[in-house]
Amino acid sequence: MESQKVGFHSIDEYIATFPEAIQALLEAVRTTIKAAAPDAEERISYQMPTFALNGTLIHFAAWKHHIGIYPVSSGIEALEQELSKYKCSKGAVQFPFDQPLPLALISKIVTLRVAENLNKAAERSALSALSALSLLLPVVKTCKLRRQLAGD
Repeated sequence: MESQKVGFHSIDEYIATFPEAIQALLEAVRTTIKAAAPDAEERISYQMPTFALNGTLIHFAAWKHHIGIYPVSSGIEALEQELSKYKCSKGAVQFPFDQPLPLALISKIVTLRVAENLNKAAERSALSALSALSLLLPVVKTCKLRRQLAGD
């Protein structure tokens, strides 16, 4: 059931390559991700539908017998117990076609990933501000020293 994957430019293009029943599953996953991460950007990465917000949130794809989601390992570790009935690897979860899609669980995973990415972005921003401040410190010290020498 794997599609003919040749250079997709959009998630719509990707989904259109599958039979209608699989398209409906993929659209359900897409809609769930959009609802959990409304500010995320849709893109194709590794020839899979991907959502990104301050970095990759999650990839998803249809395969011969399952829908796979790829939220990176932290998204899986955090919900390890809830995911235990599905086949999982370090960075992937497989949802078989013969079982209902756990859309609420997918939403939880995406919500966790959004929080992680936003926290990482805030940390990077704080580090960047500290770095800029450390660059200004010698200038401030020099200006203060000049004022002292000038008698101000």
